[in-house]
Amino acid sequence: VEFLYCDLASMKSIRQFVQQFRAKDCPLHVLVNNAGVMLVPERKTEDGFEEHFGVNYLGHFLLTNLLLDMLKQSGTHSHNARIITVSSATHYVGKLHLNDLQSRCSYSPHGAYAQSKLALVLFTYRLQHLLTANGSHVTANVVDPGVVNTELYKHVFWVVKVAKWMTAWLVFKTPEEGASTTIYAAVSPEMEGAGGCYLYNEERTKSADVAYDEELQRRLWTESCKMVGISDESSR
Repeated sequence: VEFLYCDLASMKSIRQFVQQFRAKDCPLHVLVNNAGVMLVPERKTEDGFEEHFGVNYLGHFLLTNLLLDMLKQSGTHSHNARIITVSSATHYVGKLHLNDLQSRCSYSPHGAYAQSKLALVLFTYRLQHLLTANGSHVTANVVDPGVVNTELYKHVFWVVKVAKWMTAWLVFKTPEEGASTTIYAAVSPEMEGAGGCYLYNEERTKSADVAYDEELQRRLWTESCKMVGISDESSR
């Protein structure tokens, strides 16, 4: 196991990480987008993005796009490279505000978090569409890990923290259990060649209806490219 530093809240750090990884000249078979913040107070990343949208979504959007050529080179007809992005059931109540992705008009920690998780689902579906259109041996899927007992909940109200402490053994998954569907998506033979899926408890299920809106997927992708400073290859 090797570790390379990458701060998803920093576009500069992401680009440096990709540069260091490329220097290793090794294949890339699996990319898991799993970093996240939840219910943080209103604040911005060093690039000026609202933190939920910047870390949970834009950081992964840029990282994936910068590594995409390596994933394409590593995948084969019989063994596709795989991209797994971790979203949340919160995306079902999320609303994508294309005119205010940074939540500047009215900030809600819950709304900003849900929007970032919906954006990840839209991103995954659009990415799979582009990969299929290009004939790439890469698949992209999105995972709902369930309610997992991690430090992700450190910004919730103290009442919720107490309730979580009292009920964690009953309703929360352990980190190992929470990782199971991500691992399934990454290595299961059943998922070979399958892309554009929303997975929960190691099964394909339906995401929010709005996530299947292809026009919304396209518009978010185009806007995301502008925000992180990369060219929109899909528009060519």
